[in-house]
Amino acid sequence: MSNHKVLVIDDSPFIFKAVKRALEPNGFDVVDNASNGKIGVEMYDKYQPDVITLDVTMPIMDGIETAKALVAKNPDVKILMLSAMGDETLHNQAKEIGVKKFIRKPFKPEELLEKVNSLLGT
Repeated sequence: MSNHKVLVIDDSPFIFKAVKRALEPNGFDVVDNASNGKIGVEMYDKYQPDVITLDVTMPIMDGIETAKALVAKNPDVKILMLSAMGDETLHNQAKEIGVKKFIRKPFKPEELLEKVNSLLGT
């Protein structure tokens, strides 16, 4: 069992539950859910997660701003960006910041697990 820590930054409690359901049976510890990017950046310091799932559209601080703040703290941060939109401009912005993996909502549990594992190199 891996026990990698995953932090969810998403304003949807439904997504938090979906991430937990997909990852926890596979040995991941889904540590918390931040309802916006500002809280997420603070939680990053608290938990030092191995992986972050990050929503694009959130109040206060969106996914792009949040990714910038997280990469500024740790250039090697592993972010999986979750998006309901297939917006290429957004993907390109996120890639330039350092986001390496993307997944469309709604996602299949096995698809999320595969993306998280590939981020971790497992």
